[in-house]
Amino acid sequence: MTARPAPLRIARSALCRDGGAGRDSGNGRAAGPDGVQAWLDQAALRTHMEVTRVPLSGLAAWTRDPGTGDLGHRSGGFFTVRGLEVDHPLGPVPHWSQPIIDQPEVGILGVLVKEFGGVLHCLAQAKVEPGNLDGLQLAPTVQATYSNYTRVHRGLHVPYLGYFLDVSRHHVIADVCQSEHAAWFLRKRNRNMVVEVAGDVEAAPGFRWMTVGQLHRLLTRDDLVNMDLRSVLSCLPFAGPDVRAAFGARGDGFRAALTRSCDAAGRALHGDAEILRWIAETRARTAVRTRRAPLDGLRHWHSGDDAVTHESGLFFDVIGVEVEAAGREVGRWAQPMLRPHGTAVVAFVVTRIDGVLHALVHALAEPGSINGVELAPTVQCTPENHGHLPPSARPAFLDEVLRAGPDQIRFTARLSEEGGRLYHARGRYLIVETEPGGRWERPGYRWLTLRQLAALLRRGHYVNVQARSLVTCLFSLTGDTAVA
Repeated sequence: MTARPAPLRIARSALCRDGGAGRDSGNGRAAGPDGVQAWLDQAALRTHMEVTRVPLSGLAAWTRDPGTGDLGHRSGGFFTVRGLEVDHPLGPVPHWSQPIIDQPEVGILGVLVKEFGGVLHCLAQAKVEPGNLDGLQLAPTVQATYSNYTRVHRGLHVPYLGYFLDVSRHHVIADVCQSEHAAWFLRKRNRNMVVEVAGDVEAAPGFRWMTVGQLHRLLTRDDLVNMDLRSVLSCLPFAGPDVRAAFGARGDGFRAALTRSCDAAGRALHGDAEILRWIAETRARTAVRTRRAPLDGLRHWHSGDDAVTHESGLFFDVIGVEVEAAGREVGRWAQPMLRPHGTAVVAFVVTRIDGVLHALVHALAEPGSINGVELAPTVQCTPENHGHLPPSARPAFLDEVLRAGPDQIRFTARLSEEGGRLYHARGRYLIVETEPGGRWERPGYRWLTLRQLAALLRRGHYVNVQARSLVTCLFSLTGDTAVA
């Protein structure tokens, strides 16, 4: 099962963008884009979710603390919405307050993989979350919080969960704790797992075996591959020796530079030890202090029976929803959600240095980060939220990304963020190629290869969730032979 190195097996799967060896033999494998679409259409007929906006004061099973106004579930599980005060003396805004989701649990985001015809396939799930913009999205095999899979809700068991709770009989390809959106979640993390099975595993209704390449191809469709699946795919050990040869990319084009970036022989501008030292030094000198505060009484926020909103109308609201669903562990529930305003811009600027593609990462401090600083995309912001700030505080490189021409844009799609806690949150995800030059690297920014990013992803809490999504998007271009 593990005779060939994992990066080469993943490369072969990534090249199978139409399913490769996958001919549907009753085990839920899709042979091409038409097969995937037909399956999605059938899954949509079996799923149903109705989400209704309700006042926070009317949320069944949720209570507001009489002293603080914090929102919590009466079971003590799931999560709490509380207030947070943030001090960031070196940031563009040195102090602010905000609501934040406090969920001190480690969830499981797990993908089962199995070889069919010598090609790795991933077991994806068609899943609806209350915050999804367009309903059905592709999710990992298992996507569950601790409260969910321990059945605090007294609902049904999570399918395939046992493969991830007991891995003793299987081959673990990836297992690492990663952060979630640190602007909206307080130190939340999930266990990102990829587990390979050898025996027969039938695809239950709503699940389907697909190659890495098929999933990569679907990334270009707006709001289809969900954030959790993008995160797990980024943790695959896709970089290593001989990867460039496996993809067969030759010459001096973009795809050749990208595959060199995954290959161990691809020379990086900065050595691995230098990058680790830079991250450690940045974390040491970045002083971001947070302290809990009552949700009621946060400065510049209005906490009412209906919602919690910022006085400017910007940033996000805390709202309440009631949900009725078919095909879920629980058929009916209520919960608070964060509803962001505006569409974020999430972009990697990339360039070729000595024939090797590098991505410009930003060592970004966010209030909910476990380690204070993680590597983020070159640009990660909602432009409307910065309109009231002076020009000097405008996010670096935002204008360059927004002005990029079609000849520079290597990837673009509007992708949804986490739909279980965030309502209609999405970003415009971009990969923009530019010419190298000294103006790009500045304090807080460094050029990294994909191999270096893959190595940091194996450590956990080094690469934030938006950058992990972009790593998956960038790696998806390795299998696209149409990319020059």
